[in-house]
Amino acid sequence: MTEVAQELDARGLNCPLPILKAKKAINAINSGEVLKIIATDPGSVKDFEAFAKQTGHDLLETSEAGGEYTFLIKKS
Repeated sequence: MTEVAQELDARGLNCPLPILKAKKAINAINSGEVLKIIATDPGSVKDFEAFAKQTGHDLLETSEAGGEYTFLIKKS
């Protein structure tokens, strides 16, 4: 199990708000720590894949359950 440094609840938010909030949250944690994001916007799957590629952070996990998408991003 991955230890999560911070959790971001982005449920009910639509693009680009989950990404903007994640960017702010990831800036607040240390390098090597993990940010967990929970979102309900189906578009957030592609958004967070692109976010990880553009920023160099590691997208460790993406999962979906009951219309909620969970992402684990490790800060580079």
